[in-house]
Formats: sequence, C-alpha cells, structure tokens
Amino acid sequence: MNDSPATVVICGASGYIGRYLRRHYEERDIQVKTIGRGTSSDATWSDHRSIVDVLDGADLVVNLAGRSVSCRYNKKNADEIMSSRIQTTAQLGRALADVNTAPELWVNASTGTIYRDSRDRPMDERSGELGSGFSVEVARAWERELFDADVAIRKVALRMSIVLGAGGGAINPIIDLARVGLGGTMGDGGQMFSWVHVADVAQVLDHLYDNRGISGPVNVATPFPVTNTELMHQVRNALGRSHGLPTPAWLLRFGARVIRTEAELVLKSRWVDPQVLTDSGFEFRYPRLDDALANIASETPRGLLPVALG
Repeated sequence: MNDSPATVVICGASGYIGRYLRRHYEERDIQVKTIGRGTSSDATWSDHRSIVDVLDGADLVVNLAGRSVSCRYNKKNADEIMSSRIQTTAQLGRALADVNTAPELWVNASTGTIYRDSRDRPMDERSGELGSGFSVEVARAWERELFDADVAIRKVALRMSIVLGAGGGAINPIIDLARVGLGGTMGDGGQMFSWVHVADVAQVLDHLYDNRGISGPVNVATPFPVTNTELMHQVRNALGRSHGLPTPAWLLRFGARVIRTEAELVLKSRWVDPQVLTDSGFEFRYPRLDDALANIASETPRGLLPVALG
C-alpha cells in the first residue's frame, strides 16, 4: 500500500462490516471516528454540528449506515430501508459541504443487487444492466443521493455482493438449513452467487484510497462467483455433510414468509463482475470460495458462518 489515511470516519460502525473495518484500521494505529445513532458514537445523526466536527480534517469517510434488508418488504420496513440509506447519505452531503478541510475520499455503501437477475453474463460497472423492483429502486436512489451531493470530493459507491466472514449475519439461514440436512440446492440451483470475503472488503477500501483515479460505482465481488448448487455443495463440504435435501422455490417463498424475510435474497441470480478493481490491479486475498470457507471455518468455533448481505 502506498499511503494510509490518518483518520477514518465510519458511519454504521456497529454492524458486522463496520466492526471489522474499525479493527482493520485501529490495528494499524489509524484513528477511527464514528457517526451513528447511539451515544457511544463520536457524532449522532440528529446533531449536524457534531457530524461536521467529526468529518472536518478526516482523510476517508465510509458510510455503511442502513437498515437490514433481511426482512419482509411491507410498507413500514420498505420505508425504513429506503429512508435509512437516503437520509444518512443526504446528511453526510450537507455536513461535508460545511467542513473546512474535506476528506480525500467518500465511500458510500451500495449493492450488487442493483443489476438485473442475470444468468447469461456477468454485470460489470460499464456494461451492466440495472434491474427493476424494490431493491433496485433503493440502490439507485442511494447512489443518486451520493453522486448528486454538491461537494468537491472523490466519491465511490461500493456495489457490494454478499460478504462472507466469521460471525453472525443475514444469510445464516443457509448454514442452518445445511446443519439440519436441508443443504441441497435452492430453487433450481442455477442462480449465480456473487460474494466477497470481509477481509477483501477492507483491502478494497485501502486500494480505493491509494488509487485516486477511481471514482463512481465499484463492484465488490470476487471474480469467481459460483452457482447456488456449487455454493451449497461447498457449504456441505465445510460442514462435513455429504448430502442435503433440496429446497424448491415454492417452499423457499413460503418459508421466507414464516421467518419474515424475502426469498429474493437466495433466488435472485447475482452475477457481479469487479472489472474496475481487476483493471486497476487489485488482487483478492480470497478469490475462491473454498479458500474463503476454509478460513471462516478455522476462525469460528462452531464452524462455518457466512455473514452480511450486500
């Protein structure tokens, strides 16, 4: 790495990825400040002046704030998912306009779900086709709020795929199914599963900070996605399970209603290509799923636990 920020501001630091990033920076003696809803944060979303003070003079701001999408998309939840992303991004834009010394880089979370359901080809930042539906509307509004902010700061929208790492998280139901013998294919099994290890998310942020020519949307996903069939096969292997009963799409939709989530989270084919990263020389620490799962299993006393949904 050529350069390191002296001060990083993380919004949404209480989530899984936020906690990991905080450790990533603090272990290198980089000062971390936080913006959140609780009193333990250095600034709170309800206090504009405190946000300005925290941002002023920082080198990098990373906004991960947003309500979890692992829920039913009823009106109340949908409104909270949308507003939690749009409002915090808008607040950051207003605060950054008031600082005396602006950060070098503003990285805002987004999601690889912004692309259409794709089984025919990967979706990169230049030629990828955006999809439709609620999740895509959220992603588009989220990115629009970032790029429309009237501040002269380099901006990157992190179009994150599903993030894997040791700990709890949004796709643990997949692991739970495999543990009880239901670790077969989900739906027809042909949907693509794009993913990234949380350690590589941290390395991506370092890479973006170093490479000042990168701005705009950036896909954060390994170059080696797998089908759902292959995903479940590797999960079973990591758990030491030779077989798993398949879960048809109709049963997934029914089960999702019971546990108050959306079947889209496992049935949509996400095929995300990290062209900006690979073209700029980024090298993934965990490019292959088997290596990522082996690392996760070695760091988790209970075994394999994927986490966090982008």
